[in-house]
Amino acid sequence: MFFCYAQRGTLAPAAPFMMKELHLNAAVMGLMLSAFSWSYLAAQIPAGWLVDRWGFARVYAVGFTIWAVATALMGFTASTLGILAVRLLAGLGQGAIFPASNRAVATWFQAGERGAVTGVYIAGNRLGQAAIVAIGPLAIKMFGWRYFFMAAGVAGVVWLIPWLFLTKRWEPEPPSVETRQSSAGSIKLLANRNMAGIFFGFFAYDYAWFLFITWMPGYLMLERKFGPREMAIYSAVPLVIVSVVILLAGMLGDYLVRKGVDEVLARKSLISLGLAISCLIVPAALVQDNVGSAILLGLSLAGLGIAAPNTWALTQAVCPKEFVATASGMQNMGGNIGGALAPAVTGLIVHQTGSFVAGFVLTGAVLVAGILCYWFLISPVKLSPVK
Repeated sequence: MFFCYAQRGTLAPAAPFMMKELHLNAAVMGLMLSAFSWSYLAAQIPAGWLVDRWGFARVYAVGFTIWAVATALMGFTASTLGILAVRLLAGLGQGAIFPASNRAVATWFQAGERGAVTGVYIAGNRLGQAAIVAIGPLAIKMFGWRYFFMAAGVAGVVWLIPWLFLTKRWEPEPPSVETRQSSAGSIKLLANRNMAGIFFGFFAYDYAWFLFITWMPGYLMLERKFGPREMAIYSAVPLVIVSVVILLAGMLGDYLVRKGVDEVLARKSLISLGLAISCLIVPAALVQDNVGSAILLGLSLAGLGIAAPNTWALTQAVCPKEFVATASGMQNMGGNIGGALAPAVTGLIVHQTGSFVAGFVLTGAVLVAGILCYWFLISPVKLSPVK
């Protein structure tokens, strides 16, 4: 997860530099930043379907190779079409990460453990994002954005070798034919009220999350006039802090479950609290003080950290483990529709208005809608496989 999100996030710190060198406006860069999500969301249900049949490590390893190579290829691109094509390839490769990870957790851990375990792997992706925004601006300033992408891609390929060795003995057996989902049945799951709540609730979560990971460095540099060093600090430090928040939030959810609180109620409550705190993104856009804005953005990001492990643990709570990868793929598909829209819509707003304010206010409204979806659509009744 660390390498996954480090490589996924390479475009965010590079964006201001590429905009200057390639003469791209905010609207065009918004499309570049969102392109990853187009193929990523399209891959979710097929990837979950494959994981439920062939086990997580096989599918994950193929995807890992694809996205690492795509990251390195960014260093060789020279046109907007080239950037779009490579980002689409990277999104396709990363399509299996959450279906596979959620299937592994559902297979190996009990209800009172999986929040913390989910928090561990999600903390890995936040730390990867923190590392790339901390190192990225300085590395790009020293070596250029092309070498930055090449180095990030190669690092991922190197890590794949020990990863395969470490995960080989933990590969879960593919489910029996009786428990497998048909592709048509997977689509029908969306008609279930619980699945709809997870789908649309995670849309709101990921809309805000993708706004942070794609536009926060650009926001700090373009609107708040931070230099590369300040941008790196105020982008990376909140992501390190939120990694700790994610672990604590997962552990808190587990504690409540072990104390006898209904798991669905416990997870929904923590998700709703986290998304409410994340609404601080609205005053962050409105305050005059630049440092105050950065602090509010950090608190908003911490709110997403409270919600993060519990969104995935909630899916495990309402889904039988035999098809949790498919359901997780649907969850992530919903999220990444929001993830695809957030950078593009925000970039268009900035291009039209010259400010991020309206884009941040819109994000606050989306978060409120997400709270309503999680709270009123999801019940403790488990989903049933659809053949």
